[in-house]
Amino acid sequence: MGEADDILRVEPLGPQHDRLGFESGVEPLDRYFRTQAGQDARKKMAASFVLVLQDGGIAGYYTLSATAVRLPELPEAIIRKLPRYPLIPATLLGRLAVDRRYQGKGYGRFLLADALYRTLRSEIASFAVIVDAKDEGAKRFYERESFLPFPDQPMKLFRPLADIEALFK
Repeated sequence: MGEADDILRVEPLGPQHDRLGFESGVEPLDRYFRTQAGQDARKKMAASFVLVLQDGGIAGYYTLSATAVRLPELPEAIIRKLPRYPLIPATLLGRLAVDRRYQGKGYGRFLLADALYRTLRSEIASFAVIVDAKDEGAKRFYERESFLPFPDQPMKLFRPLADIEALFK
């Protein structure tokens, strides 16, 4: 990303953002962003954040929302360290996409880092950030970023907030 870092900004999705030209190459993510993201934000179903370039164009987006994980879904080594609540609070990174014109420039990692940092700064309790990988490529991306698969759901991954906190120290 180099010198361009200082001109990138991530901000909440708003009516001023033009979503119609966004194209990541993954139709469900594109369709959601163009037609549903604004409505979900207004109804407080998911908070959408956009990576805005200097010219005002959108290079990518992600969504965050509250979720919960059933304790037995987690790896045994993690369960031993947690209280025996039936549900453990977490943050869902529901979608993350980069426009195909900007893929391969590190913007996906930039968006992920912003999402993790935003979750860490939140005053809402959250044990981990959870993702549902759309395909093997997405799964490999998250695994490279230290996300761990759920034992019985290999396309569902998590990264504990304690690990995220250490990342930003």
